[in-house]
Amino acid sequence: MRLLRDYESRNVLFTEPDGSWPIVWERAQGVHVLDANGEKYLDLTAAFGVAAAGHANPRVVRAGQKQMAKLLHAMGDVHPHALKAQLARELSRLTFERWIKRKHGKVIFSNSGFEAVESALKTALLATGKHGVIAFEGGYHGLGYGALNATHREHFRSPFRSQLREFGHFAKFPKAKAELPALEKNLRQIFRGAKIGAILVEPVQARGGINVPPKEFLPLLRRLCDAHGALLIADEIYTGFGRTGKWFACEHSRTVPDLICLGKALTGGFPLSACVGRADLMDVAWPASTGEAIHTSTFLGHPVGCAMALAQIAEIRRLKLAERSAAIGNFLLADLSKIQNPKSKVVCAARGIGLMAGVELTLPNGQPATQLALVIIKKLLHRGYIFLPEGEHANVISFTPPLTISKTQLTQAVRALQKVLAE
Repeated sequence: MRLLRDYESRNVLFTEPDGSWPIVWERAQGVHVLDANGEKYLDLTAAFGVAAAGHANPRVVRAGQKQMAKLLHAMGDVHPHALKAQLARELSRLTFERWIKRKHGKVIFSNSGFEAVESALKTALLATGKHGVIAFEGGYHGLGYGALNATHREHFRSPFRSQLREFGHFAKFPKAKAELPALEKNLRQIFRGAKIGAILVEPVQARGGINVPPKEFLPLLRRLCDAHGALLIADEIYTGFGRTGKWFACEHSRTVPDLICLGKALTGGFPLSACVGRADLMDVAWPASTGEAIHTSTFLGHPVGCAMALAQIAEIRRLKLAERSAAIGNFLLADLSKIQNPKSKVVCAARGIGLMAGVELTLPNGQPATQLALVIIKKLLHRGYIFLPEGEHANVISFTPPLTISKTQLTQAVRALQKVLAE
């Protein structure tokens, strides 16, 4: 911690003066984390949703180790390696080949989630010729300069506003069906007033506070995009690969996006992301390379990441983790719905889908119980449970554990939360 204090940007890591936050991770296996002091924790975050098949899943680790010994790096947009092609085909099969008969997808690989979003934004501009993008309040699409135009929270945007193109137009993210008529009216007004090339949306907002929209929401966006010649971009970086009880959250409403952004759980722990689009769309948008790609990076389609991604996808399939997420998620949500203490003045509201759930804490006056939520999360940490706060006001205690977690372990975590709430 002293080294980080002295040598890392001080904006990265929050530390309590008394040393009670954070812990330093030493090892992680399955659903557990060990810190540098040898203390064991149950991880309810999956490390930002990454460890879907469990931390250090043995088959995923072996795939990475084997590839690392064979080929550690290749030349992404010059001299390729075979695994990149295999993974691109696998992502096509998981997405557009499952959704649309006789169609397939094409992929742009990147390193982090925001880069996949920026690949999608560039694709939309090239395909439609229109620079405007509709995004949603509470949305989080990453902090690169392209993605930041569509990330709503002022905390992230305001310091850099003078350098932003400001091509994003924000609408309210709906939480109930009754909100959709007003939303549709607003979206139509935006389309009339600006050159909109895409709607960018998280099918379920994660960092926005585990916000689950009505099932009619994505079909509405699909219709509006079709009517106005815009592309529908699904940001499934957090929700993808079984998190919500389906391979991808857009499948709950049977909505097929034009582009889907993937990351986090894709590899189980190696920096790799992907933007997958319909092949016909991608071929219209992107010109054939003449020797110098107009969008690329040094580590594009990294061989170790590709090997781990193929193993991770195989593990999610073998262990039926999407189906497991749906079943155990229902159990978790039912348990969380009983968490309200009738004697407490703090209002607890549970919501979620699959193993993506949250408990929102509000005060009697309706204000977010931010400080209380943070105190609870810190107390739970020192009782052996790792949680994260979500939402603009950090008053939503989220549950996004590895999809391998057991009902018994989830019950233990919920009881620990109940106990701290009661205190």
